[in-house]
Amino acid sequence: MKKLFTFFILLLLCSSACAAKVVIAVDAGHGGKDSGAIGKNKLYEKTVTLSIAKKLTNLLNKDPNFKGVLTRSNDHFISVSQRSEIARKNKANLLISVHADAAPNRNATGASIWVLSTKRADTELGRWLEQDEKQSQLLGGAGDALSDDHDPHLSQAVLDLQFSYSQRVGYELAKQVLKEMKGITKLHKSAPEHASLGVLRSPDIPSILVEVGFISNEGEERLLSSNAHQNKIAKAIYQGIENYVKQNPKFGEQH
Repeated sequence: MKKLFTFFILLLLCSSACAAKVVIAVDAGHGGKDSGAIGKNKLYEKTVTLSIAKKLTNLLNKDPNFKGVLTRSNDHFISVSQRSEIARKNKANLLISVHADAAPNRNATGASIWVLSTKRADTELGRWLEQDEKQSQLLGGAGDALSDDHDPHLSQAVLDLQFSYSQRVGYELAKQVLKEMKGITKLHKSAPEHASLGVLRSPDIPSILVEVGFISNEGEERLLSSNAHQNKIAKAIYQGIENYVKQNPKFGEQH
């Protein structure tokens, strides 16, 4: 318990010293050789996601309370694990991954948001516990204080606390973003959904995956190719993030 107390003291000290902008990693899904879904009129998911991600990052960087960081800034391929690593290296408080949906049923429409499932998180936490390097990345400055005796029970307790926090933040953030998106596009699902998606794998960074619409639906493909509609989507995601942070003013200090 003494080391657990030390961890939270260090966390509080870092919070007071590092209170700054909330850092948002914006992840444009797919890229390069991985085109993602392709619409009937040859609109590529990787193109839509990059355009919306850039618009969202620009909005964030115009706000003095935020700093937006792209995981990719052009049409190149990055692996799922690299996306999380880029977010971590930039000390991101949140990860927003932008995607476009597709389905065999071309009548399917609407946006949805996915958050990390407990099953996937438990698997990832198990892997992190087996790797000292991963543990130290997650625990930051308190990693050394906690790993002196390599107590697996203590590490498990701290990682469980971190994940519970990240999962709760991701779900609440997703609800705020859905609320904003409802005003500009149809929703495929009105509540956040849980999934074992690779880009949501980081137990240390609250993450959401935003499906901005069905590129397989001809009407939504046309909308998603529109600069005006992309701007509306980016604005809705930004507004959802802003609303969440306003309602949780100490959020940026807790990372």
